[in-house]
Amino acid sequence: MTKRLLLCYRRMVHLNMKRKIICKFTILQKYFNAFWNKVLACWLGKSISYRQLSHNQSFPATRGMPSPPGAETASDGGYSGSLVSTCCCDHSKDSSEDVVALKISLLGDNQIGKTSFLTKYVGKEKVDEGLSTKGLNQMDKTLCVRGTRISYSMWEVKGDVSGPTQIPMACKDSVAMFFMFDLTSRCTLSSVLSWHQQARQWNQTAISVMIGTKFDDFVKLPLDLQWTIASQARAYAKVLNAPLFFSSATYNINVNKIFKFITAKLFNLPWSLERNLTIGEPIIDF
Repeated sequence: MTKRLLLCYRRMVHLNMKRKIICKFTILQKYFNAFWNKVLACWLGKSISYRQLSHNQSFPATRGMPSPPGAETASDGGYSGSLVSTCCCDHSKDSSEDVVALKISLLGDNQIGKTSFLTKYVGKEKVDEGLSTKGLNQMDKTLCVRGTRISYSMWEVKGDVSGPTQIPMACKDSVAMFFMFDLTSRCTLSSVLSWHQQARQWNQTAISVMIGTKFDDFVKLPLDLQWTIASQARAYAKVLNAPLFFSSATYNINVNKIFKFITAKLFNLPWSLERNLTIGEPIIDF
């Protein structure tokens, strides 16, 4: 009997110590997060606050699955509906006066999927028509918005050593700037602030959008790591005052939706975007 009591006592002591350690670690983590938020705020002179992410996971990781949740179908991929459609105007009277030309810039580190993102949007048949120079890729796509032809000229700044020298050319006169990073590489996420700072020197008015690529690989990561990366990405997006999208060019996740969002924003069109903060799903935050 005495041995049993002694064993129970030791277990209680062990559990109490474990609880104290977890409690101290939680407090330390909160202080670290608060300190990190202040560092981010000082970086661009803005304060940040954001809603806590949910730990809920509504589906398992997509290893072996043909298409992750959030993948856009063929009908969703094109701009169907009353908002935007693929170009359907009469080209018999083709003239530059009939087209609204708009410029979009894409910035981010090398090998994060910027070119694949553009290729998915414009279509492979249009890629060869684009221009490629040292430090820059340029592709076009023409859409119809309620009978008006809109031509998006998309300028991708390459992430190699020649890329930053092309930022002025790529960003001047842009209506939107996409700051992109690889969801599986946290160093590319950290670089977003630097890209944003450089781009804003040449364009103060463009709409900022923060885009995480390779979501199909991201969902294969451990859930706690997904939560950490998603929380950091949301904090950065708040500093940039930009909506955040997780995307995948491979499965066409949120690619078309991002351009649909930009179109609605630029032309003040009635189109609602639903926030999604569920870990394991393609996050949309704004």
